[in-house]
Amino acid sequence: MTRVTVGIDIGGTTTDFAFVDRDGACLAGGSMRTDAHADIEPYLGELVGSIERCKSDSSLSLELIGCGIGAPNANYFTGTVDHAPNLSWKGVVPLAALLSEQLAVPAVLTNDANAAALGEMLFGSAKGLTDFVLVTLGTGLGSGFVTGGELLYGHDGFAGELGHTIVIPEGRECGCGRRGCLETYVSVSGLMRTVRQLLEDGQASSLADQDPTSLKGEDVFTAAQSGDVLALNAFERTGRLLGLALANTVAITSPSDIILFGGLVGSGDLLLKPTQAAFEENLLNIYRGNVNLSLSGLRGSEAAVQGAAALSWKELEQHHDGH
Repeated sequence: MTRVTVGIDIGGTTTDFAFVDRDGACLAGGSMRTDAHADIEPYLGELVGSIERCKSDSSLSLELIGCGIGAPNANYFTGTVDHAPNLSWKGVVPLAALLSEQLAVPAVLTNDANAAALGEMLFGSAKGLTDFVLVTLGTGLGSGFVTGGELLYGHDGFAGELGHTIVIPEGRECGCGRRGCLETYVSVSGLMRTVRQLLEDGQASSLADQDPTSLKGEDVFTAAQSGDVLALNAFERTGRLLGLALANTVAITSPSDIILFGGLVGSGDLLLKPTQAAFEENLLNIYRGNVNLSLSGLRGSEAAVQGAAALSWKELEQHHDGH
């Protein structure tokens, strides 16, 4: 029998899960709509049913020994999801306890960016690293800080929210209710806001022919690749703000590596070149030449569930070692 943990990645729209072995291989998995259920009970009923069906349908003989969950607003210490703005179930939900009971294995949860950082550490490009920061650049901006080989949770389980550091006072409105947060500028949605702002300012662009509300990240990427000045300018602004924020981050935990992950990273040098330039410019001289800026070693859709499963593997091994 192959011992596996089930990694569950809960997003606002879909929930993905996979059975992951100790080497990070996803052996079987599935997906369901998160937003199809307004309440937690029917959601969990469908999720647990899907996991059990997937396990029994698999041609492999799998022994489930743990469950790891990556979710928005998830608190590692309490095992709860607290008032997640983009999930339909409200309030404080004791998700780890509910899943542990229904799957009959230990369950542990953390926020999605922390899970991604653990995935990098166990299965990706952070193998062997003890001090690094993982930054996820998707619809929003998430981050996981690893110091001395351990994830940084802070006193309450909510440490490491780089996306909610304010970079422009009185700047853009953020979903958190404040203004000027980094993720309102540096994320796929932040990039789109920059593009729409530049179009409103009357900058000439091939994108001006399209309805600004229907523009997608891919449209901006394609325009930038073909030399569109507005699209290149939008990537430049996004990268420069990211580079500045990362240089400030280094001054707090002095990581050896910063790893970038997520949809926006697919734009390659369009984002990386201005990010790297602003990063080097703004680094305090004692850190210069000591920090690697690199891309994730986990690829594609499996990365989030691998990260969640890594959380469970790490927890099981710590308990086994008597910690």
